[in-house]
Amino acid sequence: MRSNSSLSRTWFLYGGIFLFAGILITKLFLIQIVNGELYSEKAHRQYVVPSRNIFDRGAIFFTERNGKPVSAATLKSGFTIAVNPSRLESANEAFDSLSKVIPLDSDAFFIRASKKDDPYEEIAKRVDEKSGLEIAELGVEGVITVRDKWRFYPAGSTASQLLGFVGYRGDTLSGRYGLEQYYDDILSRDPDRPYVNFFAEVFSNVGDSFLKGGNSREGSIITSIEPSVQGVLENSLAAIMEEWNSEAAGGVVIDPKNGEIYALASLPDFNPNYFSVVDDPSVFSNPIVESVFEMGSIIKPLTMAAGLDAGAVTADTEYEDKGYLLVDGARIENYDGKGRGVVSMQQVLNKSLNTGAAFVMEQMGKKTFKKYMLLFGMGDETGIDLPNETAGLVGNLDSKRDIEYVTASFGQGIALTPIATVRALSALGNGGTLITPHIVRKVDYKLGFSKTMVQNEQESVIRPETSEEITRMLVAVVDDALLGGTVKLENYSIAAKTGTAQIAREDGRGYDKDRFLHSFFGYFPAYDPQFLVFLYTINPRGARYASETLTYPFMDITKFLLNYYEVPPDR
Repeated sequence: MRSNSSLSRTWFLYGGIFLFAGILITKLFLIQIVNGELYSEKAHRQYVVPSRNIFDRGAIFFTERNGKPVSAATLKSGFTIAVNPSRLESANEAFDSLSKVIPLDSDAFFIRASKKDDPYEEIAKRVDEKSGLEIAELGVEGVITVRDKWRFYPAGSTASQLLGFVGYRGDTLSGRYGLEQYYDDILSRDPDRPYVNFFAEVFSNVGDSFLKGGNSREGSIITSIEPSVQGVLENSLAAIMEEWNSEAAGGVVIDPKNGEIYALASLPDFNPNYFSVVDDPSVFSNPIVESVFEMGSIIKPLTMAAGLDAGAVTADTEYEDKGYLLVDGARIENYDGKGRGVVSMQQVLNKSLNTGAAFVMEQMGKKTFKKYMLLFGMGDETGIDLPNETAGLVGNLDSKRDIEYVTASFGQGIALTPIATVRALSALGNGGTLITPHIVRKVDYKLGFSKTMVQNEQESVIRPETSEEITRMLVAVVDDALLGGTVKLENYSIAAKTGTAQIAREDGRGYDKDRFLHSFFGYFPAYDPQFLVFLYTINPRGARYASETLTYPFMDITKFLLNYYEVPPDR
């Protein structure tokens, strides 16, 4: 009996030791690994301003094609310089000493230095490490150097609207626009988490501290944005705007099979490191997800695919093109007003005939046409992980007037965001499914574990056989019709279509006669696409059609992607 009792006490003692060791290890992990940087920063600066919160925030990464992360948004260290006016022996001497190290506005400095009742007046922020340490070594009485951190975007304006920035919302720093806003709950850090004596905390509720602790959701995000692809897209958009004096331009490079976005950009943009000096705050918004446009003829392949899938037409179905239609008392014409006689559905795409798109719609009927357009996601948000997404304007599909359906068949009268357009067009080449466009691949949580973002189950829109047939037709557009077939690639199949749309007047009364939206999309290799590229530009001058403004930029991006990713030829 005594032996068993002694053994029990021994095991109880061992159990207590192991439990205590486990608690210590957990607490050391929390302090040294999870919060090590935070405590280190507190230690650095508590001799200056102990009560001041340290800015902290998770990082955002791009991903190179080899899987290597590249910093897109991080923290930069330096100093804030302040003065205690009541302790300044000589404001003039202090100004002379400091201005030799950092640039200072004399008027602002002396105004702050004159506030004798205020013990802390900031005179310079975001001072680099070298200059801050040099000022600290001067030992000027009344001058305070505060170690600081701030948000920094290493690539400047690259992907600025996609990233957003960190700014004040009221009295709180938080993500504004872009990924910074959408994932703010993950990227932000709790600045008010109190210090707790280590040994007192050891005996607190360890499990609750570890799992909650103010930071269980805190982490960094890894995106699918490939920096080289992003750079090529942005350079192409800049070249388009410069050559054609456009008002704006935008584009997306996406994997049409799984929705991963390699690049997303629009111009004009801004540098998030200096967002406070931007004259026009409208550039902070992302038109790819927030603005709607009447897309024009790139909608015709969707109409054609719906007709094929419904069995209303085939590629060889013919109709007589007179060059115009009379609908509800209005005259609807082809882009050039000319008729082509008896033509096939393939020629409808090759020649981009408005009357042909209307014919396809009429063959399947208004009800069926509307059903397919809604299946393609028109009128819905895509679910992309960016804030302020706008749903499309497709109210015309509820009209009883035939003309609304006729114009919708060739992309006028209904308005979509570029990202919703990209999602719909992706279904043409991926076997007929509706993807969820997304930017973030993975979240690395501060506690040490990761979570891969799982996308929603894809919905079927058209049959795989229809996807293959509309792809074949779009390949024929590139091989035979686009700039006379001069841009086709012998070893790669490319499915593509241009679009030129009138821009509605701001007063809502009809369309401007001389303002147009040009758009272009294409996916490749066509029958097993790895990429879909979408481009648009608003009101280019000196060119009437998108084939003139966007074909060569599209082909340049296509050739880059095929080479950069070493895509094997498919023909």
